[in-house]
Amino acid sequence: MVAIAAHDTAVPGENSMTSPNDPTSPSGRLAGVIPPVITPLTEDRDLDEASLERVIERLIRAGVHGVFALGTTGEGVFCTDAMRRRVISAVVRAVGGRVPVLAGVIDTQTARVVEHIEVAAGLGVDGVVATAPFYAFTPPRQVERHFEILGERSPVPVYAYDMPAAVHTKLDPDMLVRLGRAGAIAGVKDTSGDDASFRRLALLNADAGRPLSLLTGHEAVVDGAYLSGADGVVPGLGNLDPAGFVRMHAAARAGAWEALREEQNRLVRLREIFLVPRIAGWGAAVGAVKTALRILGVIASSQLPAPFEALSSADEARIRAILAEVGPDD
Repeated sequence: MVAIAAHDTAVPGENSMTSPNDPTSPSGRLAGVIPPVITPLTEDRDLDEASLERVIERLIRAGVHGVFALGTTGEGVFCTDAMRRRVISAVVRAVGGRVPVLAGVIDTQTARVVEHIEVAAGLGVDGVVATAPFYAFTPPRQVERHFEILGERSPVPVYAYDMPAAVHTKLDPDMLVRLGRAGAIAGVKDTSGDDASFRRLALLNADAGRPLSLLTGHEAVVDGAYLSGADGVVPGLGNLDPAGFVRMHAAARAGAWEALREEQNRLVRLREIFLVPRIAGWGAAVGAVKTALRILGVIASSQLPAPFEALSSADEARIRAILAEVGPDD
């Protein structure tokens, strides 16, 4: 198991650089580029472990600072419990202790999440990522108690996943900082899309002595998140172009804001692949990333979990054109 410490937060104007995938720092906060790893499937929707190993090797070669299995991009909520175990085991084995491994433990209620944490920790992950409870309406105090219980029961650090579009609860910044100061959570993966709330969270976190690692999932405005005080990014697009996000992190740490902006603009243009599919929702983005990775020869199939289907040949042709214009070097 890798010590779950990484880089210090980027500070505007600061010009300190370290090795881009060095997982240690005096701050002890997880930071840097931590892609939510896709789960490659065979055509009959079984786990394609060989393709997953190639994805992991490519990410680590690009200099990522950690990997996140079974997130939204990683199909965690589509997996049976048995498949979750297989994915976590395969990711931990492929990483081989070179960077920290986080695992999504997303489920509807506290007891189910605790069970997922026990399994994930037993398989060797370095941290877990949990949303607020969902399906049954859960008032704010009970949401806070949910994370307190997870912190009490988890043998590894817990990261709160702010994903209101999926779980219909927006995590309150004051609550998150309280949980951080109490040691219940180690950080926040913010995919709320609420930049004002994220900036407020960053300010509250700084005022409290930075108990939380702040990771943005809003990959189209990572430059702004770093300026607000983000420690790093968890980009779904990072599966396709990890080196671009690593360059952004390095630029932020160096205070090279113009270089950061230029790299961000290129990645936003690459993100146009998400608009290609003639379907909407989750399958469009993940389907586009898988299709692009298959075009690049990283994975064998672009299959999606049921009820979604792989993208069409027409979609693939349009994605090829975008890759040719603004895609990764490899």
